[in-house]
Amino acid sequence: MTAAGGAAAGAVEFDVRPERRRVKGTIFLWACFAATSLGVVLLAILLIEIMRQGMGRLSLEFLSNYPSRFPERAGIKSALWGTIWTVGITGLLSFPLGVGAAIYLEEYAPRNWLTRVIETNIANLAGVPSIVYGVLGLAVFVRAMGLGRSVLAGAATLALLILPIVIISSQEAIRAVPPSIKEAGLGIGATQWQALRHLVLPIAFPGILTGMILALSRAIGETAPLIMIGALTFIAFTPNTPLDEFTVLPIQIFNWASRPQAGFHELAAAGIMVLLVALLSMNALAIILRNRLRKEI
Repeated sequence: MTAAGGAAAGAVEFDVRPERRRVKGTIFLWACFAATSLGVVLLAILLIEIMRQGMGRLSLEFLSNYPSRFPERAGIKSALWGTIWTVGITGLLSFPLGVGAAIYLEEYAPRNWLTRVIETNIANLAGVPSIVYGVLGLAVFVRAMGLGRSVLAGAATLALLILPIVIISSQEAIRAVPPSIKEAGLGIGATQWQALRHLVLPIAFPGILTGMILALSRAIGETAPLIMIGALTFIAFTPNTPLDEFTVLPIQIFNWASRPQAGFHELAAAGIMVLLVALLSMNALAIILRNRLRKEI
């Protein structure tokens, strides 16, 4: 009786009246719909306001001109090319390091307390504020390694920022591959690396690629770490090497938005539109590549 009474006390109370359950379900459904609609409506209002302010400034001259003290002459060329350089080098640095770390942790690392501590710390690093990575980049890349306020220093700082995201997403993609596929390869005489390279990684690569693009989508909008390492707010040239000075779209947008003239606010809105197009293009590319790779697999 005591055990039965304890089980009854610990059981979840269930309403047996179907009408009340149906009403509660309907209320919960509409509450979720209202929350989703609120976010979509606010985003739509924000986008409409940005387009209203910046659409008149979008032109080929805006994309090909350098920043200027005069709003009618100002453009975004240096920031656009600085963003392309920075994000490209960030991807080249973070992809092999992140995927390599994920492969080691999933396939080769021993299952002991040290591995669990490393994985826990990687998960915690994904939530560290970006300004902390800016301080680290300033101390290590700008001063200790002597890279200065260069594209390479900014890209290395952003690579550290997104590395935990790349590692975690790559681990999840590798973990999602059925173990029977790898076991089949091992069963016919393949080594662990051969089974991993020819069987596991091709199946996991669409997920790895998606996580990489999403990580770069975060990097393209970061401002605080680059300001911390000394990225410039006004330059009238484009980078030609990884050691050149640079600026990026978020910093240029921030610089324009902080000025009192209405013309610069319109330029900031136009810059936001360019940044959104670049971001959506990256996400669209990730979806296209993922679907194509899945079809090939």
